Amino acid sequence: MSFLELERVEKTYPDGTQAVRGIDLSIGASELVVLLGPSGCGKTTTLRMIAGLELATRGSIRLDGQDVTRARPAARDIGFVFQFYALYPHLSVAENIAFPLRCAGLGRRERAERVARVAGRLGIAEFLARAPRELSGGDQQRVSLARAMVRAPKLYLMDEPLGTLDAQKRLELRELVRAQQLELGVATVYVTHDQEEAQSLADRIVVMRAGKILQAGSPREVYQNPQTLFVARFVGSPGMNLIAGSLRRGAAGLEFQPEGARAPLALERAPGVGSMVLGLRPEFLRFDPGGPIAGRVVSGEFLGDARVYHVESEIGRLVVRARADLRFAPGSPVRLALDGSRLRWFDPRTEEAVA
Repeated sequence: MSFLELERVEKTYPDGTQAVRGIDLSIGASELVVLLGPSGCGKTTTLRMIAGLELATRGSIRLDGQDVTRARPAARDIGFVFQFYALYPHLSVAENIAFPLRCAGLGRRERAERVARVAGRLGIAEFLARAPRELSGGDQQRVSLARAMVRAPKLYLMDEPLGTLDAQKRLELRELVRAQQLELGVATVYVTHDQEEAQSLADRIVVMRAGKILQAGSPREVYQNPQTLFVARFVGSPGMNLIAGSLRRGAAGLEFQPEGARAPLALERAPGVGSMVLGLRPEFLRFDPGGPIAGRVVSGEFLGDARVYHVESEIGRLVVRARADLRFAPGSPVRLALDGSRLRWFDPRTEEAVA
C-alpha cells in the first residue's frame, strides 16, 4: 500500500494557467522520490499541494491512508524544507529549531532534548546559541533541515533546499540529507532541477514537464532507458546524443541514414524501418582507429576522471565521453565506434521511445 498517493491531481490558477495536469503518483513509506524538471514544469506546485500550501483544483491526495486533499497544512504532519531557509531572524538557532515543538505544546525540557538530539545529528550543536545571521548559508540550511526533522513528521518535503549553496556545500548537504533519510526511514519528496542531484539522491526519479509526469523510475532506468526525447536530453550531463534520420534495409542489411549525412551507418538490429531518432549516451561511443564513423574533434573538456569531446562526424555532431588520459587537440581527425547494444530509438512524431 502506498504511503502517499496522488490521484489525477490538477492545479489550475484563476488566470487559466494549468500548472499541474492530472498526475498520478504513489510513494512508499520510506522512499525518497525526486521530482525533476525545468523551471515551470509543476514540480514545486505539486510539492505545495502535498503540503497544503496550495489546494488542488481536482484530484485527491492521501497520506498514510487519510484523505488530506482539503486538510490544513498543520493537520498533515509534514516537515517542509524551503530553498531560502525561512528562519526567524529574531530567534536563536535553538529557538528556530524548537519553534514547531513549541507550537505543538511540548514542554521546555522535551523541546531542549529534541533540539539537542537533532542538532548533534546535523552537526550544528555548537551554533545553538547563535543568531541565524551569524551562520554561513550551508549552516543556515542545516538549521532549516533540523527544524523540519525535530518533530519526526510522517513526511518530508524539500523544495530545492541546496539550490543557493556553492558546489562543496551542496555535496556535503546532499550526502547528509540522504544519510538522514536512510537512517530515519521517512518518506521524502525532494524537488530539484539538477539532474546530477536527482541521480545521487533518489530511490526513484519522477521527470516532469509542462505539468505532466513523463517518466518515473529508478535513476538507472531513467538514465539508460529514457521514454521520451525530452528525458533523453534532460537527464545526463552531457545529455544523450540524438540524431534524426531514417532506418532502411540496404544491400548489406539494416542501415541508418542520418539527415544531411553522406554515408549510412550499418546496424545489426533495429526496431523496423522509417523515420527515427537514434539516441546514444556519450560513454557508449569510443575512439577507435578502425571505427566506422569518421570525424574531427571540435573541442574538449577535462572533467577530472574523464574527458568529454565534441566531434563533428559524418553522421552529425556527437559528444563522446572518454578516459582522462586520452587527449586530442581541436581539429584532430578521429574515428569512432559505438556500442550497438546501447542504442535507443525514438519516434520523431510522438517523441516517444520505440526501443
